[in-house]
Amino acid sequence: MYDFAYSRPSSLDDAASALSAQGDFKLLAGGMSLIPTLKLRLARYSGLVDLGGITGLNGIKLDGDTLVIGAMTPHAAVAASAEVASNLPALASLAGGIGDPLVRNRGTIGGSIAYADPAADYPAGVLGLGATVVTSRRRIAADDFFTGLFETALRADEIITAVSFPVPRAAAYAKLPQQASRFALVGVFVAQTAGGVRVAVTGAGLAVFRWRQAEAALERRFESAALDGMALAADGLNSDIHGSAEYRAHCAGVMARRAVQAATG
Repeated sequence: MYDFAYSRPSSLDDAASALSAQGDFKLLAGGMSLIPTLKLRLARYSGLVDLGGITGLNGIKLDGDTLVIGAMTPHAAVAASAEVASNLPALASLAGGIGDPLVRNRGTIGGSIAYADPAADYPAGVLGLGATVVTSRRRIAADDFFTGLFETALRADEIITAVSFPVPRAAAYAKLPQQASRFALVGVFVAQTAGGVRVAVTGAGLAVFRWRQAEAALERRFESAALDGMALAADGLNSDIHGSAEYRAHCAGVMARRAVQAATG
């Protein structure tokens, strides 16, 4: 690990100032992805700005028909929340299947989506539910947030403060985990929302994406049989030692059907 400066501000303004003053400073939330990256010297920053000292970024609340989760809320807290379980059980299930106990107790929802790992679970939930990412400057729709491989719409001095999830009519998440890391080899989040059916796929491509063909089929008939015979195109999907693009395409169909089955009971 390279040397770096470290600061732990007590307010969002101080954190934003630290980022603005030094262009190559990086925000630190749970550190479950960032710290290993630094230890392996895959990235180098002049300094880290730890968000752990800022109050008000942790917590879960129901605001009307919207579930609001603070950016520094750990995965384990989401998985164990009675509020999440009663209003959005699919998200509680997703959070409970992330990594291992250490990752679930240290990793945060804000850190996960800001890092935008192409095989992470939370991006599927955010995109699949049509959530809104709330930052220190603005509100960003999920469809506009994830822009590419480890890339998001966040500006250099912008800090995620919360994620707002509209409570769906029905939703579920199904994934095939990579056995060593528990990241999604392929994960599919399906939601029947007030604005229509949404199907988000993670692990298969360079970034999380919506499967529009599956959405259209489920819009007509929200049951797993609506996806029978449907296949995700393998062109452009990830291919590595864990699975070829064709294998991931096949798995996406299987996971989508399983998610719909779970969502419909």
